[in-house]
Amino acid sequence: MTWCEYPGWFVGSEVFQNYGCRMAGGLWITLELVAIAVVLGFALAVGLAVARLYGPGWAQAAIKGYTTFFRGTPLLCQLFLVYYGLGQFRLFWTDIGLWWFFREPFYCALLTFVINTAAYQAEILRGAIQSIPRGQFEGALSLGLHRWSTLRHVVMPQAMILALRPLGNELIVMIKSSAVVSLVTIYDLMGATKLAFSRSFDLTIYLYAALIYLILVEVVRRVWDALELRLTRHMALR
Repeated sequence: MTWCEYPGWFVGSEVFQNYGCRMAGGLWITLELVAIAVVLGFALAVGLAVARLYGPGWAQAAIKGYTTFFRGTPLLCQLFLVYYGLGQFRLFWTDIGLWWFFREPFYCALLTFVINTAAYQAEILRGAIQSIPRGQFEGALSLGLHRWSTLRHVVMPQAMILALRPLGNELIVMIKSSAVVSLVTIYDLMGATKLAFSRSFDLTIYLYAALIYLILVEVVRRVWDALELRLTRHMALR
C-alpha cells in the first residue's frame, strides 16, 4: 500500500485522499518540466549573453529584440502562440518530421518555457558579466590568456557568483508560472487540481495545491541559500 492509498493520510480531507495520487503525478510533471526548461534555458542563455556582449552588431540587435519580446510579453501568450500558433502548420511539421514534437502539449510547453527563461537568464548573466571589474580582463590578458579563455576561466566563475541570487529567483518564478500549462491540457500539479475540483467542487483542493507550491518554493529557496553560502564562503573570510 502506497502513501496515497493509505486511508489515514490527511484525515478529514476526503478530496485529498481521492485525488492525492493524481496530484502527486502532477507534481512530478511540474518538476520535470521546470527542471528541464531551466537547465536548457541556462545553456542557451550563456551563449546569448556572450553574443550580446561580444558578438557582431547584428547579433547583439537580434538578441536584444529577442530578450525584449520574451521578457515583455506574458508567458501565457507565448504558450498559446507556440501550442496553437505553430500547431496550425501541421503539414509543414509533418513534411520535415517534427509533427511528433508540436502535437504534444508537454513539448510545446517545454519549448515555450525554455525560450522564455533563456531570455531572463541571458539578461541576468549579461548584467553579472558587466559587473566584473575591467581590471580582471586586463590582468588575465596581461598574463597571456586568450580572450575566450579569460571569459571562461576568470570572468564567468565570478559572474556566476553574482548571478546566483537572481538565477534562484528565476527558478522560483518558473515553478509558480508553470501552472499556466494546465490551460493546454497538461495535467501538472495545477491541472490535476483543476480536475479534482471539477469532480468534487471542493475548494479546499486549491488550498492543498497552494501549500504544495509553497513548500516546493521554500525547499528550493533554502537549498539555493545553502548553495550560495557554500560557493561564497571564501568571500566571507575576507
